[in-house]
Amino acid sequence: MARSPFSSDALAFQTGAPYERSWSWEWDGSTVSVETGKAVAADGVAIAYQSAGSGPPLVLLAGQANNHRWWDGARGDFEAAGYRTITLDWRGVGDSDQPDEPYFTRGFAADVIAVLDELGIAEAHVYGTSMGGRVAQWVAADFPERVGALVLGCTSPGGPHAIERDKAVRRTLAQADRAAAERFLLELMYTPQWLSTHQGPYYVLGDPEMPGYARARHLAASAKHDAWEMLPMITAPTLVVHGSDDVFNPAANAPLIAERIPGARTLLVGGARHAYFDEFRQVAGAAVLEFLAECS
Repeated sequence: MARSPFSSDALAFQTGAPYERSWSWEWDGSTVSVETGKAVAADGVAIAYQSAGSGPPLVLLAGQANNHRWWDGARGDFEAAGYRTITLDWRGVGDSDQPDEPYFTRGFAADVIAVLDELGIAEAHVYGTSMGGRVAQWVAADFPERVGALVLGCTSPGGPHAIERDKAVRRTLAQADRAAAERFLLELMYTPQWLSTHQGPYYVLGDPEMPGYARARHLAASAKHDAWEMLPMITAPTLVVHGSDDVFNPAANAPLIAERIPGARTLLVGGARHAYFDEFRQVAGAAVLEFLAECS
């Protein structure tokens, strides 16, 4: 049986440092320090978080089976613009606990709130991409008083209303030639032009240290997501962003979501694929910052 591209051996070509408990990096000539810690969710699971910068808090939520490094390429732009960025490792990945039990996008949303509680943050802007966008839908629907502005990127409402990826895409990802499937996954994230000049490491393809059982739990959580009935209850100002050429999570999902959320706006990033927030960060990041400024 062909294995999912999210199985533990599908990401062998991804390289990079494992999760670090504390660190700093250079951004535009400045050293940025990152505060790390753990919050305890209602069920006792420890959720690792990372916070950098100062200013209004902005929660950045990663995709399925990924840790906080999903945002490495873009978070510095938000910090430079005067925001305090907060990321986390989903349960099952990175430095968070990894219980072998069912995970749910709605449960992940409660984990986000546990992190905000630990940091003493009453309200934050929330920007979720891919599965993180699914989780962000629940954060805004279940905890409206905690969300200032909402950005939903390259995501889907889930359930029977969502536009699924094409069968040909699914077949190629599931092909027996794992090296070819891995390369195809990378090409679903980035354009050939980007890949020709950026040799990695890539942090949007899944955490290679993640246990196989937890990876399967993440896949199931994302697949079972369905917030269709809850979307009209979201009251936060909302921007829906998608790459126009995203076939991993088809761009047709963007207007579906925006039409369900009162007053939501839509931004399609021309020529972008699934990882628009990284490759097209100058365009997408500027638009998100403009939106957040309007909502502050």
